[in-house]
Order: sequence, then C-alpha cells, then structure tokens
Amino acid sequence: MPNPGLSPLASPPSSEEASCHVSMSLPSASQSQSRLKYVSLGVLVLQTTSLVLTMRYSRTLLGEGPRYLASSAVVSAELLKILTCLLLVFYDHSFSVRALNRVLNEEILNKPMETLKLAIPSGIYTLQNNLLYVALSNLDAATYQVTYQLKILTTALFSVSMLGKRLGLYQWLSLLILMTGIALVQWPTESLGGPSSTPRTAGSQLVGVIAVLIACFSSGFAGVYFEKILKETKQSVWVRNIQLGLFGLVFGLIGVFVYDGERVRESGVFQGYNSLTWTVVALQALGGLVIAAVIKYADNILKGFATSLSIILSTLISYFWLKDFDPTSVFFLGAMLVIAATFLYGYEGKRPAISHSKV
Repeated sequence: MPNPGLSPLASPPSSEEASCHVSMSLPSASQSQSRLKYVSLGVLVLQTTSLVLTMRYSRTLLGEGPRYLASSAVVSAELLKILTCLLLVFYDHSFSVRALNRVLNEEILNKPMETLKLAIPSGIYTLQNNLLYVALSNLDAATYQVTYQLKILTTALFSVSMLGKRLGLYQWLSLLILMTGIALVQWPTESLGGPSSTPRTAGSQLVGVIAVLIACFSSGFAGVYFEKILKETKQSVWVRNIQLGLFGLVFGLIGVFVYDGERVRESGVFQGYNSLTWTVVALQALGGLVIAAVIKYADNILKGFATSLSIILSTLISYFWLKDFDPTSVFFLGAMLVIAATFLYGYEGKRPAISHSKV
C-alpha cells in the first residue's frame, strides 16, 4: 500500500532515513501527549471542583427574592448540553447543514428503538442531577466530594454484574478501603463550638447523605448501562449525548411541573436566576462533555490524581472561604483512605495497557 504522504513515483525512504525520522518525531509526539495529559488533569480538577463549590455556594447563599429551582436548573443544563452537542456534530461535518440534518435523521429519527434505549440512563441521570442539588443543599462540599466517591464501588459492582468484568486483587482491596474511608467521613462527631458553629441539623445532614448514596447507585448503574450501549453501537458520542439530552429534557420538564408546578405558576421557571446560577448550569451541562473529550488522554492514575486534588481543594475552600466545614482528625483519616483507594483501584488496570504497548 503506497504511503499517502509520498508521490507514487517517489522511492520509499531507506531504513536509516526512516529511523532518523522516527527518532526526531517521537520526542515531539511524546511531549505533545504529555502536555495533553497535564491539560486533561487541569480540566478534570477545575470542572469537578468548581461545579461542586459553585453549586454548594448557590444553594446556601442568602439573597433577596426566591431561590432558583433545582429542577429548573437541571432542565436548563440539558438544553444547553443538547445545543452544544449539535454544534459539535455540526463542526464534525464541516459546518454542513445538509450533513447535520442527515445525521440527525439517520441516527435518531430513523432508529427509534436505538434511541429509546437511552431513555433508561437518561431518566436515571435526571434523577441523579436533581439529587446532587439536594445533597449540596444539606452537606458541605468536602463531605459531599468524599462521600460521592462511593460511585467507584457501585460502578465496579454493576460492571461485574452487567458487563462481566473481572476485578483484580488490588481493585477489591481498594473498594474495601473506599468503604472504610467513607464510613469514617460520615462518623458522627460532637461539635465543640456550640450551636452557632454548625448550621446544619442532623436531619438535614441525613437527607444529604441519603441523596448522595442514591446518586452513587444511580450513577453506577446509568454509567455502566450507557457504556454497554456505546460498545454495542458505533454512533458518535455527541449523537448519543443528544439522545440522552432529549429524554433528559422531557423527564426534567415533568419533574419541574410535578414537584415545583405551583412555584413556577407564581414566579416563573427562571425565578431566582443570576450569574452564579447560570455558571452552575453551564458547568453541569459542559462538564460531562469536557470529560468525554479529554478522557482519552487521561489514564486511571491521572483520574485518581484529579479526584484527590479536587477533594483537597474542596476541603480547603470549604474551610477558608465558604466557612461551612470544620474538619476533624477522623474526617482527614477517612479522606486519605478514599484518596488512596482511588489510586489503588486504577493501579492494576494500568499494567496491561503498558505491557500491550510494548508488544
């Protein structure tokens, strides 16, 4: 097969020339790949930390007028995600309206059964997104961040049961460490600063923990289900996200009018919206897409590092800026165990990839 970079009449390069060319191009490619990995790390940390902190701040900020509806914010995020994915598909097809229309017709309208498969994970994701608002209305960002790592356990268990994956010794050990760490983070402690130092009641904290736990199970199931669908078909991930977003929009609107219908009739769907609210909406809508775009450059170790940095940043900002978190030695021990578990879980999955690249 002729090299597409050479004229058919040109002679192929000698082995010495080829090896010289490879040796010159490899460092450049390696540096580029390394740079992309660090960019991926920065994006993952920034997205994860900023979403949690801005969502927490927006749900506890005292201001004039009614607070924005969480169900409305979820719908706004779904709509923004759909529009963003449409633009990405449009870009992938050289900004051709005809090509965009063809893709949407062929992949969505003409394949109703394939599209309907996305209704299940979409409904679960909608529930999960609403639960995250409930959780961050009742938990500080640091406790939420650490507890939400339980989704590693639920994802692993659903992967074993639904995809037939096999976990290694290090991964099972990491899950045990993870559960121990989260149990320590949730360990009840007596406040030493009197009633004024802890604005959250035991009841509200319980509501937040239950919301996180349900979100972890829904995240694990929906993520594995979505992975299974992606492996069975060859559709673009952007098209799949459009399908998810369409169902999410429908489910979200149902949630708005079922749970907040009276408040919507009184003050409208966008009551309480401000620049901070739109920031939360944008981070929630674009966060998953950004991760999907950079995840191919980030291995399991890098993702664990990003999670660890995000937990540390959330803890520091909750303590020094939001002032809604009083860390204890038990919390720090639990957080360190969770951070260690995230690294350990990705450790065994890294080795086969290295040995395969050497073959």
